[in-house]
Amino acid sequence: MYDFAVTWDWMAFAVRWLHVITGIAWIGSSFYFIALDLGLKRDIPGPADGEEWQVHGGGFYHIQKYLIAPDAMPEHLVWFKWESYATWLSGFAMLFIVYYVGADLFLVDPQVADISPLLAIFISMASIALGWVAYDFICKSKFGDDNTRLMVALYVILVFVALFYTQVFSGRAALLHLGAFTATIMSANVFFIIMPNQRIVVADLKAGRTPDPKYGKIAKQRSTHNNYLTLPVLFLMLSNHYPLAFATEYNWIIASLIFLVGVLIRHYFNSMHSRTGKPTWVWLAATFLMIVIAWLSTEPGIDRSAPQQEAALSSRQLMFAEAEGFEEVSQTVMGRCAMCHAEEPGWDGIHWPPKGVVLDNAADIAAHAREIYLQAGLSHAMPPANASYMEQAERQMIVAWYENAVSQ
Repeated sequence: MYDFAVTWDWMAFAVRWLHVITGIAWIGSSFYFIALDLGLKRDIPGPADGEEWQVHGGGFYHIQKYLIAPDAMPEHLVWFKWESYATWLSGFAMLFIVYYVGADLFLVDPQVADISPLLAIFISMASIALGWVAYDFICKSKFGDDNTRLMVALYVILVFVALFYTQVFSGRAALLHLGAFTATIMSANVFFIIMPNQRIVVADLKAGRTPDPKYGKIAKQRSTHNNYLTLPVLFLMLSNHYPLAFATEYNWIIASLIFLVGVLIRHYFNSMHSRTGKPTWVWLAATFLMIVIAWLSTEPGIDRSAPQQEAALSSRQLMFAEAEGFEEVSQTVMGRCAMCHAEEPGWDGIHWPPKGVVLDNAADIAAHAREIYLQAGLSHAMPPANASYMEQAERQMIVAWYENAVSQ
C-alpha cells in the first residue's frame, strides 16, 4: 500500500501534466486560427478568401484561406482535432483519479448535500453528458438561429448549472465540474459538429460539388462558442487551488461573473485581431468585475460559529482513526498544522484554510490521511518552510501510522 499511495500520486501528477500539455496545444492552435481568420486581408485578387503575411522564427509565412477548393486538393491536409480530444480525455482521467476515486473526500461534502459517493459520481457523469445534449439541441433549434439570443440564453443556463453544482458537490468540486461541463461542450463541438461538417465540405470539394454553406456556418458558430468559453474554463480548472474562489457562500456567483470576464477579454483581442478597434473599456469592465469577485469571496454569508452536526466516519476514515499511533499523530497535526488548517486559522495573514483543508479535529485528520502522509510524512512540503518546526521524529511517526493503517 505504501508503493500504491506514492504511485497513485505520481500518476495523478503525470495525467495532470499531460492535461496541461494537451490543453496548451488546443488553446494555442484555437487562438492562433481565430486571430488568423479575423486578421486576413480580404481585398486580394484571385480565388482566395483572404491572405496574411507573418514572420516568426527567422522566416516569412504566406498564408491563404480558401472557401472553395483550390485547383488541386492538397494530399497533406492537416486536421486540427487531436489536441481537443487529448485534452478532454486527459481531463476526464483527472476527474476520475481525483474526484471519483476520492469522492468521499473531494466530491461529496455532507454539509452541502449528504449523498453517497456513488450517487455523486452518477450526478457528475450524467450532468456532463446531458449538458452537451441540451446545448446541442438548443443550437440546432430555431432559437439558435440568432447568435446573440443564443449566447445570452447559454449564459443563463451556465449560471443555473453553477448554482446546481454548488448545491450538490463540495465547493472545490462544484467549480471544477462547471469547468468540465463547459469543456465537454467545447470538445464535443469539435468531435460531433466541426469535424464532421468539415469532412462533408472536403468531400464535396474533392467531388467537384459546391458545398452547402450551412455546414461552414454551423462550424463557425460552434468554433466561436469555443473561443469565448476558453478563458472561463481555464479559471475554473485552476480554481481548486484557491479557496477564495470555491470555498465561499457565493462561489456560484463568482463562477458566473468569471464567464463575463472571459468573454470581455476575448472580445478585446478578437476586435484587435479583426482590426475593428481596441475597446479599452473592456479592461475597466473586467477589472471592476474582478473587484466584485474579490469582495464576494470575503463575504462568506454563513455563520461559521454555528455548531454543525458531526458526520459519521466512513470505513476508510475508521481505518486510519483506529490505527496504532493515531492519537499521537492527531496531537502532532493539530499542534503543527491546525494553526492554518482550521475553520478560523490563527496564523497571521491566513484568513481561510489553505485549499479548504481543515485539520483541527480527528475526523478531518483521518479523512486527509493520505495527504498528510505524502506532504508531511514522506516529504517536507508541509508545513511550508517548516514554519511550525515539525521534527523528523514526528514525520516518521506519521509515516509509521499511515503504513500501519493500510497494511492491516
